[in-house]
Amino acid sequence: MLLNCDMGESYGAWRMGDDAAVMPYIDMASIACGFHAGEPAIMQATVRLARDHQVAIGAHPSYPDLAGFGRRSMQFPADTLAAIVHYQIGALAAICRANDTELAYVKPHGALYNDMQANAGLFLTVLEVVARCNEPLQQPLALLTLAQTGAVAEQQSELAEKYGIKLLREAFADRRYDPNGQLRSRHHHDAVLHDRQQILTQVQQFAAGQPIVASDGSALTIHADTLCVHGDNAESVATVAAIRALLGERSSNL
Repeated sequence: MLLNCDMGESYGAWRMGDDAAVMPYIDMASIACGFHAGEPAIMQATVRLARDHQVAIGAHPSYPDLAGFGRRSMQFPADTLAAIVHYQIGALAAICRANDTELAYVKPHGALYNDMQANAGLFLTVLEVVARCNEPLQQPLALLTLAQTGAVAEQQSELAEKYGIKLLREAFADRRYDPNGQLRSRHHHDAVLHDRQQILTQVQQFAAGQPIVASDGSALTIHADTLCVHGDNAESVATVAAIRALLGERSSNL
């Protein structure tokens, strides 16, 4: 199972996360594109860091929401939102090419990511942008989306197949899930797992295809291709290292 991490989220003199410390342990780096965090110099430095560690690079586009860190839902006409997402992917792709590497996937950030799980039209808009980005590429970009069950997962798979886009289903190592397979809202005190052993147990269950424990205590089975981890501080970096040791060797093969 591949490990992905949101990166490049510093802004000017303000620093967030320890990208250099966590990069050796992950397979995929989702790099902020300037609309919720990051800026050109940070994007370039993070691309170079990922390239040097042979980590697959992904664009992490968001709503234009620096003040809210991309966690606030916004509404735009479909064509406007497509331009917003296309702009961010294109910017990171250009920085990749300037540094002798290539973009491999797209992972929407924050509210945009959550909204496209609940809104099929929004998911379709993102798919169409990725498809347009893929037209000149020999190696098409994949799209990360939430690992789900039921009708939503089936609908997303059908749409992605129509556009020839590979979906990578994502689970979260340190997030609690509700019984319906959705991430538990951060408004709840138990939405994020902080205990390392609890996180490692959930990771092991994901990796083995076993049920995890949902917020109401019920068993929930989620099949995922990649796990999202975070390296915000020394404790979280140590947890990522422990997850890496649990899962085995790194891979950049998406």
